[in-house]
Amino acid sequence: MATKQRVRSKNNSNISDVSKGLVLEALFSSIDTSKTGVITSVQFWNELKKRGILSDDPRLSDVKDAFDKACIGSKKGIDFSLFCETIKHALLVHKTLRGELCIPDFSGFCDEITDIFKEVKSNVNGNVANYIPQLARVNPKYFAVSICTIDGQRFSHGDTNTSFCLQSTCKPINYCIAHEELGEEKVHQHIGREPSGRSFNEMALNSDGLPHNPLINSGAIMCSSLIRRNIPIADRFDEVIKTWTELSGDVEPTFNNSVYLSEKQTADRNFALAYFMRENKAFPENTNLIETLEFYFQCCSIEVKSDSMASAAATLANGGVNPLTGKKVFSDGTAKNCLSLMNSCGMYDFSGEYAFKIGFPAKSGVSGALLIVIPNVMGICIWSPKLDELGNSVRGVEFSKKLGERFSFHNYDSLINNSEKKDPRRHKYESKMDNVINLIYAASCGDIDEIKRIEAKGVDLNVSDYDGRTALHLAASEGQFEVVDYLIKRKVNVNAKDRWGGTPLKDAKKSNHVDICNKIEKYLSK
Repeated sequence: MATKQRVRSKNNSNISDVSKGLVLEALFSSIDTSKTGVITSVQFWNELKKRGILSDDPRLSDVKDAFDKACIGSKKGIDFSLFCETIKHALLVHKTLRGELCIPDFSGFCDEITDIFKEVKSNVNGNVANYIPQLARVNPKYFAVSICTIDGQRFSHGDTNTSFCLQSTCKPINYCIAHEELGEEKVHQHIGREPSGRSFNEMALNSDGLPHNPLINSGAIMCSSLIRRNIPIADRFDEVIKTWTELSGDVEPTFNNSVYLSEKQTADRNFALAYFMRENKAFPENTNLIETLEFYFQCCSIEVKSDSMASAAATLANGGVNPLTGKKVFSDGTAKNCLSLMNSCGMYDFSGEYAFKIGFPAKSGVSGALLIVIPNVMGICIWSPKLDELGNSVRGVEFSKKLGERFSFHNYDSLINNSEKKDPRRHKYESKMDNVINLIYAASCGDIDEIKRIEAKGVDLNVSDYDGRTALHLAASEGQFEVVDYLIKRKVNVNAKDRWGGTPLKDAKKSNHVDICNKIEKYLSK
């Protein structure tokens, strides 16, 4: 793409200033459609919203502050020069306006999601969960869908401002927390990983006397016994809340005490399961059974809104990295194992049929929540309280089916030639070279947050482009002192040479960036 290509010769190793100016002019023109020479803050954010980037995106807090400041006292808006000054380091804005995010035609994709929503809304079958009194009182008409892509493009529709309890959708996250702390081997010494073929609360263990998997009640109770077991129970719950906050893009969930008490009072089967497992010596030594059960009920009673759950699902889709903050919440190995279990065990007794017909990982809960993951693409939350006889949201399942019919989201759709299904992505997966180009471009613009997000994906900060130019080369050339400082602290190769034999120090000297020269020379002297 033109914005990422360099105009160079042996005597000119910087990204062309002319090229940068033309790119910024094109971006400005894409917003200033009436050619007035100015754009307002409303125009700017509306243009980004069409492409899925919202004004409350934490990655753009600095840009929002700058735009608000620039527009104070200016009824007409800001001109081109002020626009350039405001967004010149915001790589996310550049990528969004150039249509380089996960789903380029996000507006068109959202129109199709809205069409599916309207089709499914007419389905009024099923009943709300009645074995937990507080859940039986939830308005059965509620219906919400939220989407978050791995690039942080977001869309919500329906009753998205109403909170709901996690219930069983807490199970994959609790599994991830235990997996992060203890590792795969230790966790699966106490929990199996096969579909049970039985009801989610069946009094049954596998041939080793263990719960069949972490996504049924017995396995979820076992997971609760493993999470941070050496600290007080209140701190263990705080750890779960902290994790959900990180998954939600730094939006803290709430807690429904009424549901917790209601769940605790109707938990005879869960108590029986716990004692049955203790009889079979499935728990780690010195497990406090009552504390463990209460902790499990508390986790089920955490409340979120649909956009927060979509962000959590997108974190799993993105290999454990939250798209909105760039924070690595879980390792990619943890995310992979969790998605494998969700694919085979996440939909109660409907899991096999769901995997066969629909074909992407999901986890349902009796609150009517459905957490869906399209790996390397997006996370989706559907919430509708009416359940089928297996305990899955009726509308959630139907929505999933229609989603699978329209889009190539089934795990194995890529095997089918000439499929009539749509693929909303420009590329199925971000290539290694895309990551390299984005890293080097971010370094040239001084976008440390983007560098951190790319690094969190596992990209080596020493990678180079076709000319052997590393992120440090470009940061040194462009006078990006903070980026140079960050990269040196991350112990990148300071002596890396491009194909002309140039080093970051030579580039800094050529451009007369004295502070960067001093920084590199001081590091080399050590």
